Amino acid sequence: MSLFVACAAIPSDGLAQASGRVRIGSFALDRTEVTIRQFRAFADATGLRTAAEREGGGFEFAGGWTRRTGWTYARPQGQPGSDEEPAVHVSWHEAARYCAHVGGRLPTMAEWRSAAYTEQRDQPADGFVKGRTYPYPVGDEPDGMNTNRRGHLTVGSTKSGVNGLYDMGANVWEWIADRRGDEALTAGGSWWYGPAQARAEAAQWKAASFYAVYVGFRCAYDGRS
Repeated sequence: MSLFVACAAIPSDGLAQASGRVRIGSFALDRTEVTIRQFRAFADATGLRTAAEREGGGFEFAGGWTRRTGWTYARPQGQPGSDEEPAVHVSWHEAARYCAHVGGRLPTMAEWRSAAYTEQRDQPADGFVKGRTYPYPVGDEPDGMNTNRRGHLTVGSTKSGVNGLYDMGANVWEWIADRRGDEALTAGGSWWYGPAQARAEAAQWKAASFYAVYVGFRCAYDGRS
């Protein structure tokens, strides 16, 4: 399975430059989670008001799922988020609409796992070995992932992982294309959890209509996109 990076190489200090897509075989994947800036542009262009906006705020877990007034993709914890934070409080349906708008789709679980855990670059960086499958999206150990914290971080600001992707493990859960009735898969874990939820076997089903401070997404693209 061949891989190429569909953008320039990222400098070690290049937070704002940690953008673009990574191609893995027949599909490409966003290098980072979709940001507030990107999602806002989509919402403005399409007139979308998310369910979190319409219904008074997104959810946080506090002894049970609790709606937090005013928490939306633009105000993830009640205060304006920076442009480069991941867009959260977005349902599976809204994430799928965004991906379609930019010419993509949500990745399948098989695609997401292949990209997250199996190194496929011809010349891997950061000590990764082509063909190896790792237990975590950042390698053999979970060091460098955004886990056990009080909030997400801006995209591209944590350790670069397998295939040069960022935050496939932790930061925020990511919506996956796979459905089971009214549920959809999420993968990767989030800042609220420990490293175990970033492993391949820890993907979770959630209601596709659900939206919370812990859940974001990234898009996949077919062909030569």
